[in-house]
Amino acid sequence: MKQSLGAKTIVYPAPVFVVGTYDKKGRANAMTVAWGGICCSEPPCATISLRKATYTYNNILEHKAFTINIPSEAYVRESDYFGVATGKKVDKLSAAGLTPVKGTFVDAPYIEEFPFILECKLIHTIELGLHTQFIGEILDIKADESVIGKNKSIDIEKVRPIIYAPGIRKYFGVGKYLGKAFSIGKKMRD
Repeated sequence: MKQSLGAKTIVYPAPVFVVGTYDKKGRANAMTVAWGGICCSEPPCATISLRKATYTYNNILEHKAFTINIPSEAYVRESDYFGVATGKKVDKLSAAGLTPVKGTFVDAPYIEEFPFILECKLIHTIELGLHTQFIGEILDIKADESVIGKNKSIDIEKVRPIIYAPGIRKYFGVGKYLGKAFSIGKKMRD
């Protein structure tokens, strides 16, 4: 029997995105965001949701761009730090010992040490309530050669992304392989 838990902001898993932006002075900033994902296939788009109180919020509006940096498990400490410190008071990338790199296609930095990057141009802003949803068209994906698999696909087992469990506020790694998508269910169709 199911038990009602009420309306909550819980979905499993939630990706851990580190969003890269420049501030008004051109200083690179990074912020960890758990509310986000892919939202359109054509044009390819990703979405993140932020509170207006964050430093990153105005940075995105100012430059009309952001990057989504996918950290590997090796950077869980730094990724958490980016979500608890504010760029208003500290240069978070320097404090974390990570390297900002100017985006190729957008006016936003990405993090050199992270294996998988999306460069996004802001195309829509939607006020939702406490959060604002930013929709960015993905202009480029960058990936370390070490995480690129067959047919230039990203190998999740090599990226080793961090996932977040919002209900219990814990980070996890990716679990075991279960089967090929759009394939294992076909037997049930027949």
